[in-house]
Amino acid sequence: MDYKNAGVDIEAGYKAVELMKEHVKKTMRPEVMGGLGGFSGAFSARAFKEMEEPVLLSGTDGVGTKLKLAFLMDRHDTVGIDCVAMCVNDVACAGGEPLFFLDYIACGKNVPEKIAAIVSGVAEGCRQAGAALIGGETAEMPGFYPEDEYDLAGFAVGAADKKNLITGDTLKAGDVLIGMASSGVHSNGFSLVRKVFEKEMTREGLNTYYEELGTTLGDALLAPTKIYVKALRAVREAGVTVKACSHITGGGFYENVPRMLCDGCRAVIRKDSYEVPPIFGLLAKKGQIEEQMMYNTYNMGLGMIVAVDAADTEKAAEAMRAAGETPYVVGSIEAGEKGVTLC
Repeated sequence: MDYKNAGVDIEAGYKAVELMKEHVKKTMRPEVMGGLGGFSGAFSARAFKEMEEPVLLSGTDGVGTKLKLAFLMDRHDTVGIDCVAMCVNDVACAGGEPLFFLDYIACGKNVPEKIAAIVSGVAEGCRQAGAALIGGETAEMPGFYPEDEYDLAGFAVGAADKKNLITGDTLKAGDVLIGMASSGVHSNGFSLVRKVFEKEMTREGLNTYYEELGTTLGDALLAPTKIYVKALRAVREAGVTVKACSHITGGGFYENVPRMLCDGCRAVIRKDSYEVPPIFGLLAKKGQIEEQMMYNTYNMGLGMIVAVDAADTEKAAEAMRAAGETPYVVGSIEAGEKGVTLC
């Protein structure tokens, strides 16, 4: 009897590490110390030692049941982007610059090519965010996960000068809300998505082309989460102060927008001020989901919302466009009870 007879293939693990190295190299930053394969990842403090009062920020998350679609479609090169995005967007909306990322993959069977495909997505997400992928863990857990399934999670660490933290403390009535377009459902609410499209949750069903989507159902749903790090950095470098920021994730507008507000401020968002991607219309219609529930579960086409002084509206929007994002002026801040009004 040996470990392989128990279901854990050590040689497959070695091969997976070798295959992923080429992807990891693309994420390196000058502050990274050592190479892949050590017991820990090392990152020099020179990235933030010149700050007046450096603050470390961290974010952790997973991809959730969106992974079920990756299993069905046997497509594993995009969910890593989702994993990174969910973490680095949280760091960025607090004013932080993501520095490095670590991932964790737990699987029923280590298929090196599949693991390398997952990590290629993680590396692409890190590249988009400007973060180094300095380590991770692949755990082969036979008997715990089915052989063809895995879970994926990770965490990011970033830094910001305390004076540049985005806290919402300076919000006032008249400030403008700018939303940046999402790529679709992102990585939240997929338990409901899978319930609504229960009959389509096969490879054939997911590969079905929908005229209203302009693509297949699977491609629309598996589209990776947008990473807004560069856009927020561009706004800052344009000299615009982001007063408050909200990453629209699980809980949609009703849970996430209030988190960016200070007492006495209310966000008013106009639903007709931007284009809602067709996947949400299809989802609501097929699932007979009430509009309020849609806005309480999904991003509805806006992955990140920022508040700026009204005088900085165009400058901020132009910086976002220059960074490759699509901005919409979606509302404003009014005096009132802390919360959000959708009208």
